[in-house]
Amino acid sequence: MFKPGQEATPDYQGIAEFRYQIRRFLRFTEQAARAAGLEPQQHQLLLAVKGLPQGKKATIGVLAERLQIQHHSAVELIDRLEGRKFVRRYRSRVDRRLVFIRLTASGEKLLREISLYNLQELQSVAPSVVRILNELISGLNDPGAEGSPSKEGEETAELPERKRRGYELQLNSKRRI
Repeated sequence: MFKPGQEATPDYQGIAEFRYQIRRFLRFTEQAARAAGLEPQQHQLLLAVKGLPQGKKATIGVLAERLQIQHHSAVELIDRLEGRKFVRRYRSRVDRRLVFIRLTASGEKLLREISLYNLQELQSVAPSVVRILNELISGLNDPGAEGSPSKEGEETAELPERKRRGYELQLNSKRRI
């Protein structure tokens, strides 16, 4: 962590590389959705319904928040997906005002196909993303360490592989990067 009075220099290259890798993966998933006949936001909504944290119910408000869109935009997405028989609305038995969204069998099947395809791509980009995140985190925790962002005016060379400091991100429980 930074100490009071310590000057911090952002790792612009690291941040830019991180954003590039994320955007590259997002573009891939958008293309996969289109190839499957969905708009990217429709795919995101299907994924949001299926991937909600345990205990959360798929209401229109929750889905709008998860997709970072307006409530009325979520309603339109759900209308289109319901028209194609990928989702279905149902009312709460306890509070009839609450409407929940559920994937249909065809929605589950389509989401599974797209997700398996996307996971293959994620496996190929994950090492780069994990490496750059570890470098960014390492630089935040030890700004004076070798490989941390240089001060303006200093020549920079290729950054060395940083020593792991217990901040490794794990792809799964068996393999550490």
